[in-house]
Amino acid sequence: MRVVIAGAGSVGRSIARELLHNGHQVLLMDRERKDVQASKIPDANWLLADACEITALHEAGLAECDVVVAATGDDKVNLVVSLLAKTEFGVPRTVARVNNPKNEWMFDEAWGVDVAVSTPRLMTALVEEAVSIGDLVRIFQFQQGKATMVELTLPPDSPYAGKRVGDVDFPGETVLVGIIREDHPIAPSRDDSLEPHDELLFISTPEFEDELEAMLSPGQRVPRGEE
Repeated sequence: MRVVIAGAGSVGRSIARELLHNGHQVLLMDRERKDVQASKIPDANWLLADACEITALHEAGLAECDVVVAATGDDKVNLVVSLLAKTEFGVPRTVARVNNPKNEWMFDEAWGVDVAVSTPRLMTALVEEAVSIGDLVRIFQFQQGKATMVELTLPPDSPYAGKRVGDVDFPGETVLVGIIREDHPIAPSRDDSLEPHDELLFISTPEFEDELEAMLSPGQRVPRGEE
């Protein structure tokens, strides 16, 4: 897989190292000379250029890449790079970094963003996931398909504690994709049971999140749309 990363700061370089370790081809581009230093990641290709310029994106070879990652510290730049990648070069997949949570609403398909990654939101989700039992926590949102990955730790008083997975009718477009029990991951089958304190991972859509939480963890929590 060939990946172009716009933004060669600490975030972009970290992504590049992981992708290179997994055997992918990576080009890092940045307009700041201090960040474009091949010695930092010698296995990557480097380009000193402004990622918001069409000519620079041509030079980076976006037409031949599989993924563009907009990882700069400027949300405006990340949006422009994603939009150009989609509309001008037809890149199959774009991933964009969200620096300011207030700007999350713009990072969607209208701006060419397939997946938006908000570090503050992910950190909040991980904190909630670590301390919450019975509350549905949104871990990730797949922008292009409007699907979400959510987690819920099953409370002991849940009406579904002890039930077989195959006997549970989850709401709408909701799929149970994983169970974490005592730190061990389980790929759920119909014959597996849901046990108290299981961490349940689902792929769902926002419109069914409240229904899923109310089903597995009945209580007085205010629905997300009314908070």
